[in-house]
Amino acid sequence: MKINSTYWMLSGFIFFYFFAQISTLSLFSIWLGQTLNLSGAEVGLVFSLNAIATLFIQPLYGFVSDKVGLKKHVLWIIVFLLMFVGPFFIYVYSPLLKYNIFIGAIAGSIYVSATFLAGLGAVESYAERTGKKYNFEYGKARMWGSLGAASAALFAGQLFNIDPNINFWIASVCSLLLIVFLLFTKIVITEEEQQKSESLKLTDGLILLKNKTFWSFVIYVLGVACVYSVYDQQFPVYYASMFSSKELGNQMFGYLNSVQIFVEAGMMFLSPIIVNKIGAKKGLVLAGLIMAIRILGSGLVTEPIGISIMKMMHSFELPIMLVAIFKFIASNFDARLSSTMYIVGYYFISQVGQAILSPLVGYWYDTIGFSKTYLILGPSVFLFVIVFSIAISNNQFSKVVYKENIR
Repeated sequence: MKINSTYWMLSGFIFFYFFAQISTLSLFSIWLGQTLNLSGAEVGLVFSLNAIATLFIQPLYGFVSDKVGLKKHVLWIIVFLLMFVGPFFIYVYSPLLKYNIFIGAIAGSIYVSATFLAGLGAVESYAERTGKKYNFEYGKARMWGSLGAASAALFAGQLFNIDPNINFWIASVCSLLLIVFLLFTKIVITEEEQQKSESLKLTDGLILLKNKTFWSFVIYVLGVACVYSVYDQQFPVYYASMFSSKELGNQMFGYLNSVQIFVEAGMMFLSPIIVNKIGAKKGLVLAGLIMAIRILGSGLVTEPIGISIMKMMHSFELPIMLVAIFKFIASNFDARLSSTMYIVGYYFISQVGQAILSPLVGYWYDTIGFSKTYLILGPSVFLFVIVFSIAISNNQFSKVVYKENIR
């Protein structure tokens, strides 16, 4: 088994998975608001129920992923669900939301969470675990996800203005390509690896609740990653509102989002170098500070150029944070629990916070406006970055560097 075959097949899978995800979700809040005419509070409800559904699915994905190890069972489930994006959004989700917001939001939350919100963590953790075995950095594989997302974002705005349903059908088509890449991703699983995975018990995961480092990490996720995710949910709506028409705003957001994600892909390549140099703790702090500045800045700028600059900052914060999180986990927790720590410790905890904050922030958007809401969220992130930095001591971290062998 050659490293280049494993790396490139998995990278192809990640590319088209992210392509499908961005095609479906990059303009999701705009689809809810403009196409289905939902209010800010109703959009907040949809995001809140998405987060709640993800709370139940993420721990399942995390534990099963650790239990099966490098077997592709979870990835096959996600691919199967992805096949039905078009039919579900057009013929099930949209009519249900128009008929009854609660019924529609509940049905959609289960599907969207299993396919994308919880599914994303499962895909990323599988890539990181495979990278450890075949000696390549997670960031080098995740870079292709950013390229796939950027490629989708390049056309998403234009296609949305033609017909929002086109993006959903594109996601369904991507599932066929994922099947091909998954079939050709050959992973050799040794007997020792299989025994380690199968030896994992539920009680092993529960031990994390007694770990002080785990709770310090929870502080970061709730106060930084979670708040930032809530901020980002309806950011496309605010961005589009700064242009002379919603159609122009949607199209410009699509263009800018594509450029931003292409830059993000480059940062995914460079971020392992940065985090290896400064360490996981400083990497998380750096990413958190950039996020706080972007949120606060979004509340201060008043024209398209300024808000576009704020959007571009996403290219730097996310790659550094994702790589730092994996290295943090690798440095401090049982390797058998890597997927559980990433999916539950990062994504699950973040969804808990989003379930609580999304309706509140949606209400603020409707009552005090986007800019004033951002002026509240930005300083909050600064505060939690400081708390996390104090809670974690420098000597808890070791640098985790993978041997490069991609040819």
